[in-house]
Amino acid sequence: MTERRNVPGAANSLSRRQVMAGVATMLGGLAASVAAWGRPLQKTAEQGSTGAEGLLTYLHQEVKVPASPERIYEVLLDSKQFAAFTGMPAEINRDAGGVFSLFGGLIVGRNIELVANQRIVQAWRPAHWDPGVYSLAKFVLEAQGPQTKITLDHTGFPEGNFRHLNEGWYGHYWEPLRKYLS
Repeated sequence: MTERRNVPGAANSLSRRQVMAGVATMLGGLAASVAAWGRPLQKTAEQGSTGAEGLLTYLHQEVKVPASPERIYEVLLDSKQFAAFTGMPAEINRDAGGVFSLFGGLIVGRNIELVANQRIVQAWRPAHWDPGVYSLAKFVLEAQGPQTKITLDHTGFPEGNFRHLNEGWYGHYWEPLRKYLS
């Protein structure tokens, strides 16, 4: 159920959830048409987000992968398996507070919270962002029969990065992970 907030002088104001749902609906077709294979991980000028999309500093994705939550948790936190499914070097300290370097150092960060086989929360950043700028990537793993639904909430990234990150998660994480685990 969606909560409507009362704001003086705004009889028809929308809740944050309603606004997010509207934006997600508006942009939903983007994720379905992603063809990110072969694209570089680094942002280029033509990949920058513009208009309303350029103002977004969060994204929400739900994908299903043909493996158990335990298997996915291991792959996402094991250096060798991460490198195997992405095809690029990875160094991952799988402890809470541990640092990681993915895709040969193009993505770096730190594990903030780890709940075995259920949740991974990371301070996450592409190396080309300004020093000290991090976003938060939260993965929630939920068994659904022989598959796992991965819910990603990626928040706090700089404006203008939505399109690149949205496409990047599909092209560099979800599609290769599905292939690797199939």
